[in-house]
Amino acid sequence: MDKTLSADGTPLAYRRQGDGPPVVLVGGALSTAATEAPLAALLAPHFTVVTYDRRGRGASGDGGRYAVRREIEDLAAVAGAVGERVSVFGMLSGGALALEAQAAGLPVDLLAVYEPPYTPGPSGLVHKARHTDRLHRLLSAGDLGGAVELHLSTTGVTAGMIARMRRAPMWPGLESLAHTLAYDDAILGNGALPAERLASVTARTMVVVGGFSPLQARDTARSLADALPRARHRTLTGQTREVAPQVIAPVLAAFFAKDVYAGRAA
Repeated sequence: MDKTLSADGTPLAYRRQGDGPPVVLVGGALSTAATEAPLAALLAPHFTVVTYDRRGRGASGDGGRYAVRREIEDLAAVAGAVGERVSVFGMLSGGALALEAQAAGLPVDLLAVYEPPYTPGPSGLVHKARHTDRLHRLLSAGDLGGAVELHLSTTGVTAGMIARMRRAPMWPGLESLAHTLAYDDAILGNGALPAERLASVTARTMVVVGGFSPLQARDTARSLADALPRARHRTLTGQTREVAPQVIAPVLAAFFAKDVYAGRAA
């Protein structure tokens, strides 16, 4: 993997493959560049696809006290390493990060996000506050496995599946990323849609949701699309939070084909 430096000097590891207009993939919680590799391979015949280890993950560094603005600077550094304006796809909390970065001025031509996990509404805000409190208590106690289990349970993974995952070879790798769950939690703020900041998103944006995802996720995706100045909404029939790369890849390829969408109002 190649390396670039963020504004605060933190080294960021990234991989570039393919040829064509540049597209940066931003992973969600507990993901690394390797997690995004299957989707990157499907897009690489059409685009220069950039995947990267977000701060505190994989081969990237983790400098000092965390702040969301640092991750925005990280994404800007990775995009700058490509040497031109980019399009961006953000998965789950990575989608929320991509939206924050574009609202802060990251030069993005086209932006696509898949189910940013905001939790608007009174009950959603209460749930988010409780989740944040419990997550920080687990991390402060050094219970990395508990923090991973908390995250998985809130995303719909059953207790039985989590028990099997704990016995699998993949579990230590998940625990090594557990501290970054606090980063993704911070990106989502109190869980509400940040409507005022979203009004600053200038990129043409596609908000994608799975047709089999929970009703809350589908409603939130619709509200997100409505809050963005230049957004379209897309539902992928039969998909859930864990969207299949082979299903979303052609959707992204069509959206990121600038000659198709140039000049069209989103």
